[in-house]
Amino acid sequence: MFNKILIANRGEIACRVIATARKMGIATVAVYSDADKDARHVKLADEAMRLGPAPSRESYLVADKIIAAAKETGAQAIHPGYGFLSENEDFARRVEEQGLTFIGPKHYSIAAMGDKIASKKLAASAGVNCIPGYNDAIETAEQAVQIAQGIGYPVMIKASAGGGGKGLRVAHNDREAFEGFTSCRNEARNSFGDDRVFIEKFVQQPRHIEIQLIGDAHGNVLYLNERECSIQRRHQKVIEEAPSPFITEATRKAMGEQAVALAKAVKYQSAGTVEFVVGADQSFYFLEMNTRLQVEHPVTECITGLDLVELMIRVAAGEKLPLAQADVQRNGWAMECRINAEDPFRNFLPSTGRLVRFSPPPATMQQGNTADLLGVRVDTGVQEGGEIPMFYDSMIAKLIVHGTDRKDAIAKMREALNGFVIRGISSNVPFQAALLAHPEFVAGTFDTGFIAKHYGQGFKAEDVPHPDPHFLVALAAYVRRKSRERAAAISGQMAGHQAPLESDLVVIGLGANGQHSYTPVKVQEYVDKTGLCALSVGASSYQISSKSRLNEVRVTGTVNGRPFTAQVERGSAANPLALVINHGGTQLRALVGSPRMAELHRLMPFKAPPDMSRFVLSPMPGLLVDVAVQPGQKVQAGERVAVIEAMKMENVLFASADGVVAKVLAAKGESLAVDQAIVEFASAGAAA
Repeated sequence: MFNKILIANRGEIACRVIATARKMGIATVAVYSDADKDARHVKLADEAMRLGPAPSRESYLVADKIIAAAKETGAQAIHPGYGFLSENEDFARRVEEQGLTFIGPKHYSIAAMGDKIASKKLAASAGVNCIPGYNDAIETAEQAVQIAQGIGYPVMIKASAGGGGKGLRVAHNDREAFEGFTSCRNEARNSFGDDRVFIEKFVQQPRHIEIQLIGDAHGNVLYLNERECSIQRRHQKVIEEAPSPFITEATRKAMGEQAVALAKAVKYQSAGTVEFVVGADQSFYFLEMNTRLQVEHPVTECITGLDLVELMIRVAAGEKLPLAQADVQRNGWAMECRINAEDPFRNFLPSTGRLVRFSPPPATMQQGNTADLLGVRVDTGVQEGGEIPMFYDSMIAKLIVHGTDRKDAIAKMREALNGFVIRGISSNVPFQAALLAHPEFVAGTFDTGFIAKHYGQGFKAEDVPHPDPHFLVALAAYVRRKSRERAAAISGQMAGHQAPLESDLVVIGLGANGQHSYTPVKVQEYVDKTGLCALSVGASSYQISSKSRLNEVRVTGTVNGRPFTAQVERGSAANPLALVINHGGTQLRALVGSPRMAELHRLMPFKAPPDMSRFVLSPMPGLLVDVAVQPGQKVQAGERVAVIEAMKMENVLFASADGVVAKVLAAKGESLAVDQAIVEFASAGAAA
């Protein structure tokens, strides 16, 4: 067994590998770029080596620097994690040539299966069902359009070296095929250094289901059940679960055996995943093979009780797998939500900056420990006060739960999301809560088009209906009364000016554009020592009890005898006096006061925000990689105006109406802040 390993990655996966290595008594070496010098994985590792500047092409993608770091620190093996160089055939080969061990498959397996074009040809020759498509590299956008026309729309345009939703577009017509090809090539070149692109038929209403494999150097390959990964947005997985609520036992067995046969054909060693697209009739087609550990591997660890990172390390050290296919378990139900740094209310645009508050829900399952199950686990590479840089992907953390069945797993996940505190940047936690509450998700009757179908026009606050909106009002009133009880107990108050203890309150829900709501609340009883309060909102009665302090963001307690977790904060950017209540993915921004205060508040005029329709504003922090217009230029609706790159994704801004460019306010190569003006039009309405 190795004494020391180097982890050629960053973020949560680096922390994940460190956890298992520590359990096994193996020392670890972290590597970092200048943007990550204070990152969590650097602090957790036994040693750390600087690679270079922040851009990954100058740090995490430079194989020579990583191998040199391993040699300098005396590491005997390199774990690549996922992303970056994890599926790079040349890197795996060079690691072995330098006398080090690559904790992953052999380079020839990566070459055969890591390349999506080559893997499809190999799968077809092995008799595996493959999706119709053009599996050779395409040279021009015009050729891409011709091929797409021949296959028939819709088609999927994919980078051969792609992964994680990068370098992938679905085209429904010639224009989308032309533009999609160009964007895919650019993203693939920037993210993977390989701009080859191919096209295949897009199977409509498909399920994305994958089989987890583990193989050793002695010819043994096992399949560790499946993962359901159909909940995707822009081809990026959002929620994963194991097992799948869709496939039958017969389909599971057939997919698993086919995946094993494919892996054995390339002498596969280590952990890997074979992805399938599955039709409504349980027919399945080979999609691709990921020759690495997957982001969503924790859900498999939960239902099997296996530590996949440990198995990878043991296999790389030459050990045989410690179990046979008949020994693979499938216990309970596991789910994973990817918590990303993106704003769901601004079309999921990246959100970078400092984590002012970061407090995940309490974890009862730990990385690398598969003895403690049926609980909550948090895999993260960030910490409070840390920075979310624009140079890498948007993942903040992975929230994993393990339940006795699917219903229990959903309930655990919803409660865990209620207690996930993230401030300073936006996150997709409200969106995750909405997905978990959707009837189709609860019923398990979704496919990969689920998010596009239900949230195709974007995600709005009203898309998260709360099952009991009066509870949010009652909680706001409870917090107000609790704070007034504390204020009234302060000694030395002047006679006639003591803090009043109101029994009649009004919760003013602060809506957009001055559309406020006014809800009377009656406080019937408050017991100071226990934090118990009885309130009524209309015909609804609530008994709320909580030991949480007023300065705590995460509030836990009971309501009518049932436990709850919510988030409560004082003040917001729009109103420092407001209470902000978050529960079940729903947010209530409210002022709480006396009936007289509410009466006066109704008289307050609404101040409209300034008209910014003449400007093209940066919707996110990012790098301005192109400005496609000049002052005086006439621009038509739908014409490209600018391109912004953030978190390895290319975002194109288009004009929303015809107009004439008055000024270009930002230069190519400039780092932009959110809502920074890029272009000004001579007339309103033309900006993107």
